[in-house]
Amino acid sequence: MPSLTPARGAVAALALTALLAAAGCASTPAAETGEPADDATRSVEHARGTAEVPEAPQRVVVLEPVQLDTAVALGVTPVGAAVLSDAAGIPAYLGEAAAGIESVGTVMEPSVEAIAALEPDLIIGTESRHAALFDQLETIAPTVYMATQTDPWQQNVALVAEALGDAEGADRLLADYEARCAKIAEQFDTAGSTAQLVRPRDGILTLYGPDSFAGSALECAGFTTPERAWEDISLDVSPENVLDASADLVLVTTTDVDDPATLPRVIADNAAAFPELHLVDQSFWITGVGPLGGMTVLDDLERLLAG
Repeated sequence: MPSLTPARGAVAALALTALLAAAGCASTPAAETGEPADDATRSVEHARGTAEVPEAPQRVVVLEPVQLDTAVALGVTPVGAAVLSDAAGIPAYLGEAAAGIESVGTVMEPSVEAIAALEPDLIIGTESRHAALFDQLETIAPTVYMATQTDPWQQNVALVAEALGDAEGADRLLADYEARCAKIAEQFDTAGSTAQLVRPRDGILTLYGPDSFAGSALECAGFTTPERAWEDISLDVSPENVLDASADLVLVTTTDVDDPATLPRVIADNAAAFPELHLVDQSFWITGVGPLGGMTVLDDLERLLAG
């Protein structure tokens, strides 16, 4: 074989250097390129300790309304979610995202088998409801637990966002919500007025307090919830004590806001005690916990106040 001339040797050396450089780039660790590796994880502190969760989870299963709402609001459509009831299914207010989410049982009784079948890479649940399932769920995928669904929902939004790797996104969503509240309070001069959400069920009336999702939305919009002996986030009153639900603005939940017959007779018969009375959709006033549900509640409240 003829020997290389100096010029040809230089060209060959350059070619070999370029080839080695290309090979080196191809094998550069993901951390050095700014792209997360498929197996990259983050540590998340939660109700059960610390979980190592995927840097960018792709197949998320959630077991609580606030977890579902927050994930969708952050642009992460869970592959599965527990629902409040099989009849209600995935909340319609979530829009098109709802169509791609499979039910994995109810919030109170999630199906471990249904969760496993979806092959999730992250599961988010709640200690107060799902404590007995934690060990099983952790064998399926990294699992993060909120302490309780009754915590201020904004705190739970922050934990869910952290688990999903988008804490800043949660901050933006909550800031937008607070700004919308302030706008409604100013536009309709709600300061000094009282408001009460009432949920009829099982022959009683459940009044929701200022620490509940709906109650906190009314307070955020400038209203004050009447002082009562709250039992955690709500208080049950019997029909004969219906006047205990009185306020300047009273909202009664229903599954059909267009059907006046869904207003409890005991409230209708005492209409004079409720000068500003409206039926509202329980699918988001009660179960729409989260940034999207919060904005939907504020949309509805603004509509009622403007009307």
